[in-house]
Order: sequence, then C-alpha cells, then structure tokens
Amino acid sequence: MKPRVSLQEPALRNGNFSLRIDPVRGEDAGLYKARVKYNTELHSCHVELGIITVTLSPPNPVVENELLLMSCNSSHRASLVEMCWFHSGQPGLASRTFCSLPGALSILRPAMSDAGSWRCQLRYSDNEIISATYNLQILGFDSPTSPVIYAAAGSAAH
Repeated sequence: MKPRVSLQEPALRNGNFSLRIDPVRGEDAGLYKARVKYNTELHSCHVELGIITVTLSPPNPVVENELLLMSCNSSHRASLVEMCWFHSGQPGLASRTFCSLPGALSILRPAMSDAGSWRCQLRYSDNEIISATYNLQILGFDSPTSPVIYAAAGSAAH
C-alpha cells in the first residue's frame, strides 16, 4: 500500500498510533489489526474499514441534457434496503431528495441546477446507515433570466 499509507511520527510520541491511508481505494476495505508494545504493556485494537463508492455514467463532468446515472455502493455485508440521494441545491433553489430501491439514480436531462453537492445514503437490513457526498459538475450554459443582455457601446460583452 506504500506510498499511500503512513504513521504520523510526531503523534507516536503522544500515544497516537493512527494509520493514515490517502487516497483510500475499494480494495482497502477489510479488517485492520494493530499491536503496540510499550515497555512491558501490549495493546491491540481491531478496526474494520468500510468503503463507499459513488460512480457516474458517463463520468464527471457531465454534459448538460445528456442522460446521467449515479450509483452508490458500499462494502457493508448486510442486504441493501434503500438508497436515497439528497441534493443540496444551488442558492435560491430548494433541496431535493430521491429515494428508491437499490439501483442507480437516473437524471434524464441534467441541468446546471443539478450541479453541486449530492449525498448518497444507503440503509441496510441491519439498520446500518452509510452515506457519502459527491460534488457533481455539469458542463453547459447557465442561461440568464432574460434572453436580452445590454452592454454599453464601446465596452466588452460577455
């Protein structure tokens, strides 16, 4: 896993034996065990790392008005009961929520207003709830509210 894995050397002196993985990959999911011997004392811990993945088809950035499928998967072992997507919206627009049975969220004609932060929430049969946030980028035109734009003669218009 090198060079993605590190121990924070200065923190070791303070008793912090945290493992840092950057970036995390799907294959990193699983059980991690740590043993620390200090003088005559032996300490151990077990931590399970679960992975949640958000994928887009086609990949980010998405072109305005082209079909978009967003899916969310996790390494959690229980049965998936429900998948919800929460869109924070842009300033001045309402937030939206989409819930469905397991599967992908499809947006038939994504618009500039669909850009921004989306949170995927997975609910499992063992009542575990897991979520991840994804920043969706849309390539397109953010149309003005009026199709007429005025510019001063001699100035630049954008």
